[in-house]
Amino acid sequence: MFKISSLRTIHIARNLRVNGYIVLVPEIGEIESESIKKDGLPEFNRFTIENCISSIAANSNVIKNTITESERKLLNKQDSAKDITNILKELDHNSNELETIWGIAKTLYLANDASIPTKSYLNIHDKARAAKASKFTNPTIFQALLRLKNNVEEYGLLDSEEKRLIEKYLLEGKLNGLNLSKRMKEQLTDCIVNLGHERTMFLNKVNHAVSSFSHPVKDYNLVREFPEHLLQSMAKNPNDVTAGPWKVTLHQPIYEEFLKYCPDRMQRWNVWQANVRKCSLQSQKSAENSTHLEKIRGFRQKQAEILGFSTYAEMSMQTKMVQNVDNVKHLFSDLLKNAGPKQVSEINNLQQFATKSGFEHSLDVFDISFWQRKQLLSEHGFDEEKFREYFPLENVLKGLFGLSELIFDIKIVQKQNADVWHENVKYYEVYDNAGNGFDPVGGFFLDCYSKEFNKINSGYMVGIRNIKPLSALIFNFNTPLYGKPYLLSISDLKMVFKSFGALLQHLLTKARFNDLAGLSNIEWDASQLCGQVLTNFLDDPNVISRISSHCITNEPLEGNKLNNILLQKQHMSGYNLCNELYLANLDIELYNSKDFWLDVVKRLWPVYKVIQLDKNDAHVCSMTNIIAGDWSAAYFSHLYSAMLAADVYESFTDNKQDLSVIGKRFKETFLACGGTVSTPEVFRRFRGRDPSHEALLKNLDLFNSAPTVEEY
Repeated sequence: MFKISSLRTIHIARNLRVNGYIVLVPEIGEIESESIKKDGLPEFNRFTIENCISSIAANSNVIKNTITESERKLLNKQDSAKDITNILKELDHNSNELETIWGIAKTLYLANDASIPTKSYLNIHDKARAAKASKFTNPTIFQALLRLKNNVEEYGLLDSEEKRLIEKYLLEGKLNGLNLSKRMKEQLTDCIVNLGHERTMFLNKVNHAVSSFSHPVKDYNLVREFPEHLLQSMAKNPNDVTAGPWKVTLHQPIYEEFLKYCPDRMQRWNVWQANVRKCSLQSQKSAENSTHLEKIRGFRQKQAEILGFSTYAEMSMQTKMVQNVDNVKHLFSDLLKNAGPKQVSEINNLQQFATKSGFEHSLDVFDISFWQRKQLLSEHGFDEEKFREYFPLENVLKGLFGLSELIFDIKIVQKQNADVWHENVKYYEVYDNAGNGFDPVGGFFLDCYSKEFNKINSGYMVGIRNIKPLSALIFNFNTPLYGKPYLLSISDLKMVFKSFGALLQHLLTKARFNDLAGLSNIEWDASQLCGQVLTNFLDDPNVISRISSHCITNEPLEGNKLNNILLQKQHMSGYNLCNELYLANLDIELYNSKDFWLDVVKRLWPVYKVIQLDKNDAHVCSMTNIIAGDWSAAYFSHLYSAMLAADVYESFTDNKQDLSVIGKRFKETFLACGGTVSTPEVFRRFRGRDPSHEALLKNLDLFNSAPTVEEY
């Protein structure tokens, strides 16, 4: 059985709940699955856009026919618990091939979009998503499931996993308006269509603004302290990074890295202003996004009201572990009590350091990262570029695999001669030593390097198949130059660990149903938990020693340098947490309040920020993730996942037992259960209580210092 699910795409797939209509896929031919699979693995080199689209069309018809047959059975009163369970199993089984093809297409698109251009992939994505949505948006199936749930005797015959699957169908159906009258359904469809149009307009304007900005740099003195990887991304000729000229863009992380390293305050201000003003009312009318922003908020509010919710934020909570807006607000308040005062002292301390260093201005937002880096270097001797020298990518991966094998009692083995899409791609099989130990429980492809220069560093875990799991781990690191290994920064390390944590959750699932396995059906605000837990292991000196190896001497990090990641994490942690709290609450309030967006910003900014709001700052007009993307009224999920992960990780640091004992419990709960059990229940099984935010505060040194894992 197969299903796509990844940290990046799980939320796209879940956005099916807002689609009030189905796009029928035209039949354009069929291909046999064997033509793209070999020994259970895809034959990537035989994969083409044409056979992908034709296969999706063929498998869409299979799903369509299965739904039609299911309707016939249900209309003939074949709707006992056993009948409906068989129908759900057949629907689950018959969507496998579709989702496998979809996963392969996404893998190739993310690995090298030259093989599948964006336009072609979006066509594939839309067709596959519509076909997948059809089983969750069928009125006959929805009504039958409602009847079954209301039949206490029949419903009691189901096991917990079957009930969980039915709950998913009912929630998807409700959020798609299946319980509405015909007139209300038409209104919902019109609302969704208009919302989609406005989201597209918003996103297109942001993309145009980002691609249009280019700030040339010709003076080498301005960039002489820039790290090589940043120069490589900015250089006209990436094969000669010192030659120049260099180009500053608003693409992440070039923009953030430029503010961090640029010594010229006026240059920092210029680039920062360009970023926060883009698509604002100060732009040309044809480029401004304020109008689209307000229309998007209006359509989302209307969508929520049609579906019976008071606000869109309330509607969003239906798919969240936190359950309601009040609980989110209480969390914000509790965290702010610790982070707020710490932020004040941090900014004062940083101002004093900058002044002593010859800085003649009051710190502004665009100064913080520059002086933060300088302070870490001056007062703590922390130089991130020299730190990178201890983390060649290949060594880190070897150490990460070994750490995972130790904690989770698994074995990761490279399989030679697997069919891959590029010669540098590797394939690994994963064995569970707690099982028979002879048959792999899953496998994953590993692709580390971008096929083009100037691609932004990013990491993706793409689920290709959910049962007998198959996935791809893709990192867009720049290809190493001059025979040197690629060296990971702290943010790179965190990205690798986080992506691998999600991979383990995908591979070690024990769910029976495709739609409940791995990352599927997990509440949004817990979807990053496993990745964040693994990332927290980077705080432990013993882990850093295990995965570090100097690129020249092969020596691991030693002494005080072992605490550098934790030092960097806790430095200015009050300021950083307040910034996350501001963004999270801003997102909630935009969909919980009818105030004009700028009034919302002006109301919330002084609650969380020490530095005054710039009168030209219109950052909301380009926040694609919460306005045009899938994180509307859900941005807090990043912070909530981090809170849960810190609490889970504390079990490893507090318990004096062998790591594998806690790892076994983690594997049997969070990794094995997937979406078969609600996250609150899984958390209680693992921790023995409900989650607390105190561990996150300890982790950030905003409460008390957290202990470290015992040496092993």
